[in-house]
Amino acid sequence: MVFLAPYTQVVEELKVKLRGMRSQYEIESSHSPIELVTGRVKPVSSILDKARRKNIPHDQIEEEMQDIAGVRVVCQFVDDIYSIASMLRARHDFDILEEKDYIKNKKNSGYRSYHVIVRYPVATIHGEKHVIAEIQIRTLAMNFWATNEHSLNYKYAGQIPENIQTRLKRAAEAAFRLDEEMAKIKDEVQEAQWIFHQYKSNANKKGGHA
Repeated sequence: MVFLAPYTQVVEELKVKLRGMRSQYEIESSHSPIELVTGRVKPVSSILDKARRKNIPHDQIEEEMQDIAGVRVVCQFVDDIYSIASMLRARHDFDILEEKDYIKNKKNSGYRSYHVIVRYPVATIHGEKHVIAEIQIRTLAMNFWATNEHSLNYKYAGQIPENIQTRLKRAAEAAFRLDEEMAKIKDEVQEAQWIFHQYKSNANKKGGHA
C-alpha cells in the first residue's frame, strides 16, 4: 500500500542505523548496550482497527497514531536502556517528540519498556516527508514478557481473563526481579563476554592464517 511505503523506509533506515551503532561497539571491543534490533510496520487492518477503537479520524491517522512504524531495541540490562535513550537524544537525523518511561512508571498490566517517539525525515520521489515512528527499548526479560502478553491480547481480543492477568502481573514482577539480580553482576557478565569475544576473535585469526 502506497500509504505505508514511507513507514517501511523509516523502519529499515532506523534498523540499519541502530545496528551500525552496535557494530561500532564491537569494533572497539567494548560492551554494546544494543543486543538486538527488530522492526515492523503495523498492518492496514490493525491501523484501521486501532483508529476505530481510539476514535481517530482517517485524515488524522498519520499524526495521531505514533506506532505505525515501530522499531524495537533489546538489551541485556536495565541501565543499557537509558544509555540507548541518551544516544538517541544525541542524534541529529531525527527529532524526538516524546519519551515514555514505562520502567519507572509501569503499566497496570505489568508492562515495562521505554518508548521514544520520533519524527523522522524520509526522502521520497515526491520530496521529503516527516514520519512519526516509535522506538521501544527493553531488556530481554521485558521483551519475553511483552511478546507473550501481546499474543494473549490477540487471542482474547484485548479482554484477557482475570486469572491470566493475575499470572501475567506475577510474571512481570518475576521478570523485573531477574533484571535487578542480573544488574548486580553486570560487571562480571560483561567481563566474561569480553573474554569470550577475545577468544573467538583470536580463534578466527588463527583459522584465517591456516
